Amino acid sequence: MEITELTAAERRVRAAFPSGSPVDFRTGDEAADNPEGGDGWGAERTVRGEVLRALLVGGPQEDGEVAGLRVIGARITGSLNLRYADSLCPVVLSGCRFDEAPVLYGAQLRQLNLSHSVLPGLTAATLRIDGVLRLTGCRIPGPVRLGGAKIGQALFGDRARIGVNADGSTAANEEPVLQLNHSVIEDDLWLPELVVHGEFGLSGASVAGQVRLDDARLLNPGATALKAETLTVGTDLHGMRMQVHGRMNVRGIRIPGQFNLAKAGLFNPGGVALRASSCTVGEFWLREAPPMVGAVNLRRAQIDVIHAHPAVWPRDVQLDGLMYTALLPHLPARQRLPLLERETDGYVPHAYEQLTAAYRRIGDDDAARTVLLAKQRRHRVTLSGYARAWGHLQDVTVGYGFRPVRAAAWLLSLLLLGTLTYALHQPAPLKAGEAPPFNAPFYTLDLLLPLVDFGQEKAFDPQGPYQWLSYLLIVTGWLLATTIAAGITRSVSRQ
Repeated sequence: MEITELTAAERRVRAAFPSGSPVDFRTGDEAADNPEGGDGWGAERTVRGEVLRALLVGGPQEDGEVAGLRVIGARITGSLNLRYADSLCPVVLSGCRFDEAPVLYGAQLRQLNLSHSVLPGLTAATLRIDGVLRLTGCRIPGPVRLGGAKIGQALFGDRARIGVNADGSTAANEEPVLQLNHSVIEDDLWLPELVVHGEFGLSGASVAGQVRLDDARLLNPGATALKAETLTVGTDLHGMRMQVHGRMNVRGIRIPGQFNLAKAGLFNPGGVALRASSCTVGEFWLREAPPMVGAVNLRRAQIDVIHAHPAVWPRDVQLDGLMYTALLPHLPARQRLPLLERETDGYVPHAYEQLTAAYRRIGDDDAARTVLLAKQRRHRVTLSGYARAWGHLQDVTVGYGFRPVRAAAWLLSLLLLGTLTYALHQPAPLKAGEAPPFNAPFYTLDLLLPLVDFGQEKAFDPQGPYQWLSYLLIVTGWLLATTIAAGITRSVSRQ
């Protein structure tokens, strides 16, 4: 392209390029400089995309200077096509209005700053950026394709809006409007206050530092709002106060630090609000979050600490195979047990065993016994009629062996009953003249306590209904004494 073909605005950009000096086309009037109305900007602040490409690919250089493209507040017409381009120059196109979506497929750049610009879309799959990619404050109806990109640090915050038109209507996009699938971020992925209308794809991506989604709004009702399957994060993923309308799919995600959704709202009525199956997370925080709307799938997840109040969880949950070390805040078992009853697969023994183990780790044996008792009761409904009847009897009498104090109370009650009955109706001796003096309390203890012999049971022979009472005392004594012994053994073995 001949220099004589350049407009006055383009000559300003070309003259500033060798030294990397900024070219600012703004007038100082905030309303007039808003790129939302940039389609009305005249020739005095209009630059063709092909001119910018020519500068980046083979622009003039000056000895002792670092060339760079720094343009602020321009309207960029035509196509900025940098497909497979290799440029060591930093690129700053801030507050600009693009008539066509830039094409950066396979390009390699030092730095790219498009902050506060308006773009129809961005095609930049397999892009390589040594430094920072800035899309802060941009409005991009979409799609933004960054799949397979390798970027030093990516910044999308400051209310960047993806997938939404100037009038606030949602752009029609069948594919993900923001796609970072299989991309590599060598530092942080910064997305606070990001607004996405449509699907946000992060599947297979790798972020060496943090992912920050604080105050973000991901909106795709009835479909997938965030798809981040097998995402790997180096430290933490923060989504505090984030709002997700649609499915949040983070199956297989790997986060060694915090997965922090404190005060975040997840809404997907009639579907799955959170799918985090097979994930590995250090700490999963849902502190002060409103109740989720939609099902939750945590099957086969491995989480060290879960910080969530029971009221956060929805009506339908899938917890089979979920493994965790601790639950916060510490609450009585009766407040956590209703969650296990919402399991869509019905009775899942593993869920009860995990909750029991969590209470035992902090030394709350009473809560652990409460959970195991609830497990037996839940299991009972799956049994046949006669087995359920026997289960009810065990529950009422000894609490399935997890209420030894109840067994002791029954034992004492039977001791009093036998003592009074046999004191009033003393049984006849088996051999007159050889029997020891009759003692009603010790005779009853002889019947109740197995492996204990006071010499009373063998010396006397009750008749009629009192003989049947002796049989009842023998049978119930075995059952109750075994229950008490089992309870003591469990307590001692955990010391």
